[in-house]
Amino acid sequence: MMPTTIALPSTEQEIGPRRPGAIYQNVDGRFEVLALITDPGEAAQLLRRASARWAVIVRDTLRPDGQPYAVGSVWTTSDYLIRPAKTAAPVAAFAPAA
Repeated sequence: MMPTTIALPSTEQEIGPRRPGAIYQNVDGRFEVLALITDPGEAAQLLRRASARWAVIVRDTLRPDGQPYAVGSVWTTSDYLIRPAKTAAPVAAFAPAA
């Protein structure tokens, strides 16, 4: 009998739409994404978990005293996006005349 191969989700699938500026909600609260850490070494240190590949720094917007903290939970069907991530400002096509 051949062993069954299980495809693990990609890092992008695990993170979902959580990029800086996004706000998402789940049963634990409503969170604004402040930073996305994709360096495994830094993520492992933030989450105190050697196997971490990424971390998201969030702030619970439902708590007036909400302090930023790191999370490493994967995006699931119980999470939903309230506001997409902010995009960079468009670059001007030309410089104004002097």
